[in-house]
Amino acid sequence: MGDKARYSVSGGTETLRERSKVNGKRGHKLLTAEARKRLPLIGATEGQGEEAVAQVKFFSPYNGWRWYATEFDGKDTFFGLVEGWESEWGYFSLSELEAATFRGIVPAVERDLGFQPQKVSELKEAA
Repeated sequence: MGDKARYSVSGGTETLRERSKVNGKRGHKLLTAEARKRLPLIGATEGQGEEAVAQVKFFSPYNGWRWYATEFDGKDTFFGLVEGWESEWGYFSLSELEAATFRGIVPAVERDLGFQPQKVSELKEAA
């Protein structure tokens, strides 16, 4: 494909070389300014349980893990549902998701670009 390959991005197009400038080897930011604004602060959805809204979904195509962020501290820490070996609520770090690599060179975690915010209970029903 090379640098001539083109992708549609928000109504425009860009080359692979332009995409790689966004965030090193990843073609997009893991957390956009828009998503930051949507995410409630840590503790804001306490007591909502599975009725809390997952605002952002991260996933690893290499191990099948998924992270659904329902809250954010505004800096680095998310709270939400983590589906890996088990399905559990917990805290996870933006910096750790960004730093995770496959074989030391390929970003191991991506943001689901097509994900629409939805209640965690709806995510579990769809699974």
